[in-house]
Amino acid sequence: MEQNILDCVIVGSGPSGFTAAIYAARADLKPELYTGLEPGGQLTTTTEVDNFPGYPAGITGPEMMMDLQKQAERFDTKVHYEMITKAEFSNEVGGIHKLYAGNREILAKSVIISTGATAKYLGLDDEKKYNGGGVSACATCDGFFYRGKDVVVVGAGDTAAEEATYLAKLVNKVTMLVRKGEFRASKAMIHRVENTPNIEVKFHHELIGIEGENNLVERAVVINNQTQEKSTVDVHGIFIAIGHKPNTDIFVGQIDLDENGYIATEKGSTRTNLPGVFAAGDVQDHIYRQAITAAGSGCMAAMDAEKYLAELN
Repeated sequence: MEQNILDCVIVGSGPSGFTAAIYAARADLKPELYTGLEPGGQLTTTTEVDNFPGYPAGITGPEMMMDLQKQAERFDTKVHYEMITKAEFSNEVGGIHKLYAGNREILAKSVIISTGATAKYLGLDDEKKYNGGGVSACATCDGFFYRGKDVVVVGAGDTAAEEATYLAKLVNKVTMLVRKGEFRASKAMIHRVENTPNIEVKFHHELIGIEGENNLVERAVVINNQTQEKSTVDVHGIFIAIGHKPNTDIFVGQIDLDENGYIATEKGSTRTNLPGVFAAGDVQDHIYRQAITAAGSGCMAAMDAEKYLAELN
């Protein structure tokens, strides 16, 4: 029995995956999309999305992803609620790429990887309990909701310093919890933190718990890891800024990744080092990490895939 070879398979279902599907479907590539374990991606853990153009009243992350999916399906994208567990890419122009969902083999002339990234958390039960009620991993997404209030930022690197200085413009006070006795951030970012009057840095401090009522954050429970002294900080928001991990484990050894595990793409394009394999969204972008930039790169990936397939013919 001859197996069906698809023109385009999209791996991942966030804004980049669904936008790629919309464009690929309208280009008649008959794309098939595999959602992975978290259909809708990181946005499904975001309650309010207020900064995506075209939604003047705002929208919840899950609703927005459902809208994108419906739009992709309207143009006959086939959506599979399955996870791609393995990939065997061809490195020849016109080669056939193999993907596996469990034991099932999927053959494709082009693949768009939109598997995203996952925010790293500390692993406290309270983080899950208060997620959406004051715990966030994205200041640009959620900072607006804490205007005039007090917040905590956990982390010591550039991400933490950036989130803290961004939040400082909106909130009353930012308390930074840094586990060690110094920052890991670049000199420029450290100077920015030091020159922002409403940021207080607590070195040798760690977040060990969160307290509140009705699943809304009211206090951060912290410990001084040198004296073991515990204390609480009255806050409404807790931003965990200890980095992201790109979801690229199944592609290691097959495709060029950068030093942090993000897929390397050609400047100004979504092309990877493998012909017919494209990457879009947070899996290849650790700088912007916004729904709108992910959607934009999903559009680019579909157009790059269409061009690649047209040149083959």
